[in-house]
Amino acid sequence: MQVCLWYLVSCPAPLLLVVYYMKKLRLPFYMLLLLFIPHIAMQFTDEVKWNIGDFFIAGLMLFGIGFLIDLVTRKIEKKRYRIPIIIGIVMVFVLIWMELSVGIFNSPLAGN
Repeated sequence: MQVCLWYLVSCPAPLLLVVYYMKKLRLPFYMLLLLFIPHIAMQFTDEVKWNIGDFFIAGLMLFGIGFLIDLVTRKIEKKRYRIPIIIGIVMVFVLIWMELSVGIFNSPLAGN
């Protein structure tokens, strides 16, 4: 038994696996952390009224923008191209978010 425990402690492989998965789970962790903001606001005020569908759509959008920005930063090496693409992704995200929340374009997707 002691040999197995010593192997797990002394071998860097489990530690490397933990570091590998922590890097992979960093993006979903930050996105979930952002979703806690409206949840906490709902506890203190009646002006924030989200249902489960709102959280699902917001989570889907946050994971989508996080994935796209991560993809752009990994695949595009030149900052000259990377920064305008990321700015464009963020602008599209903000426009969709505003349309879903208050309906600035009066589309059928707008909130009530």
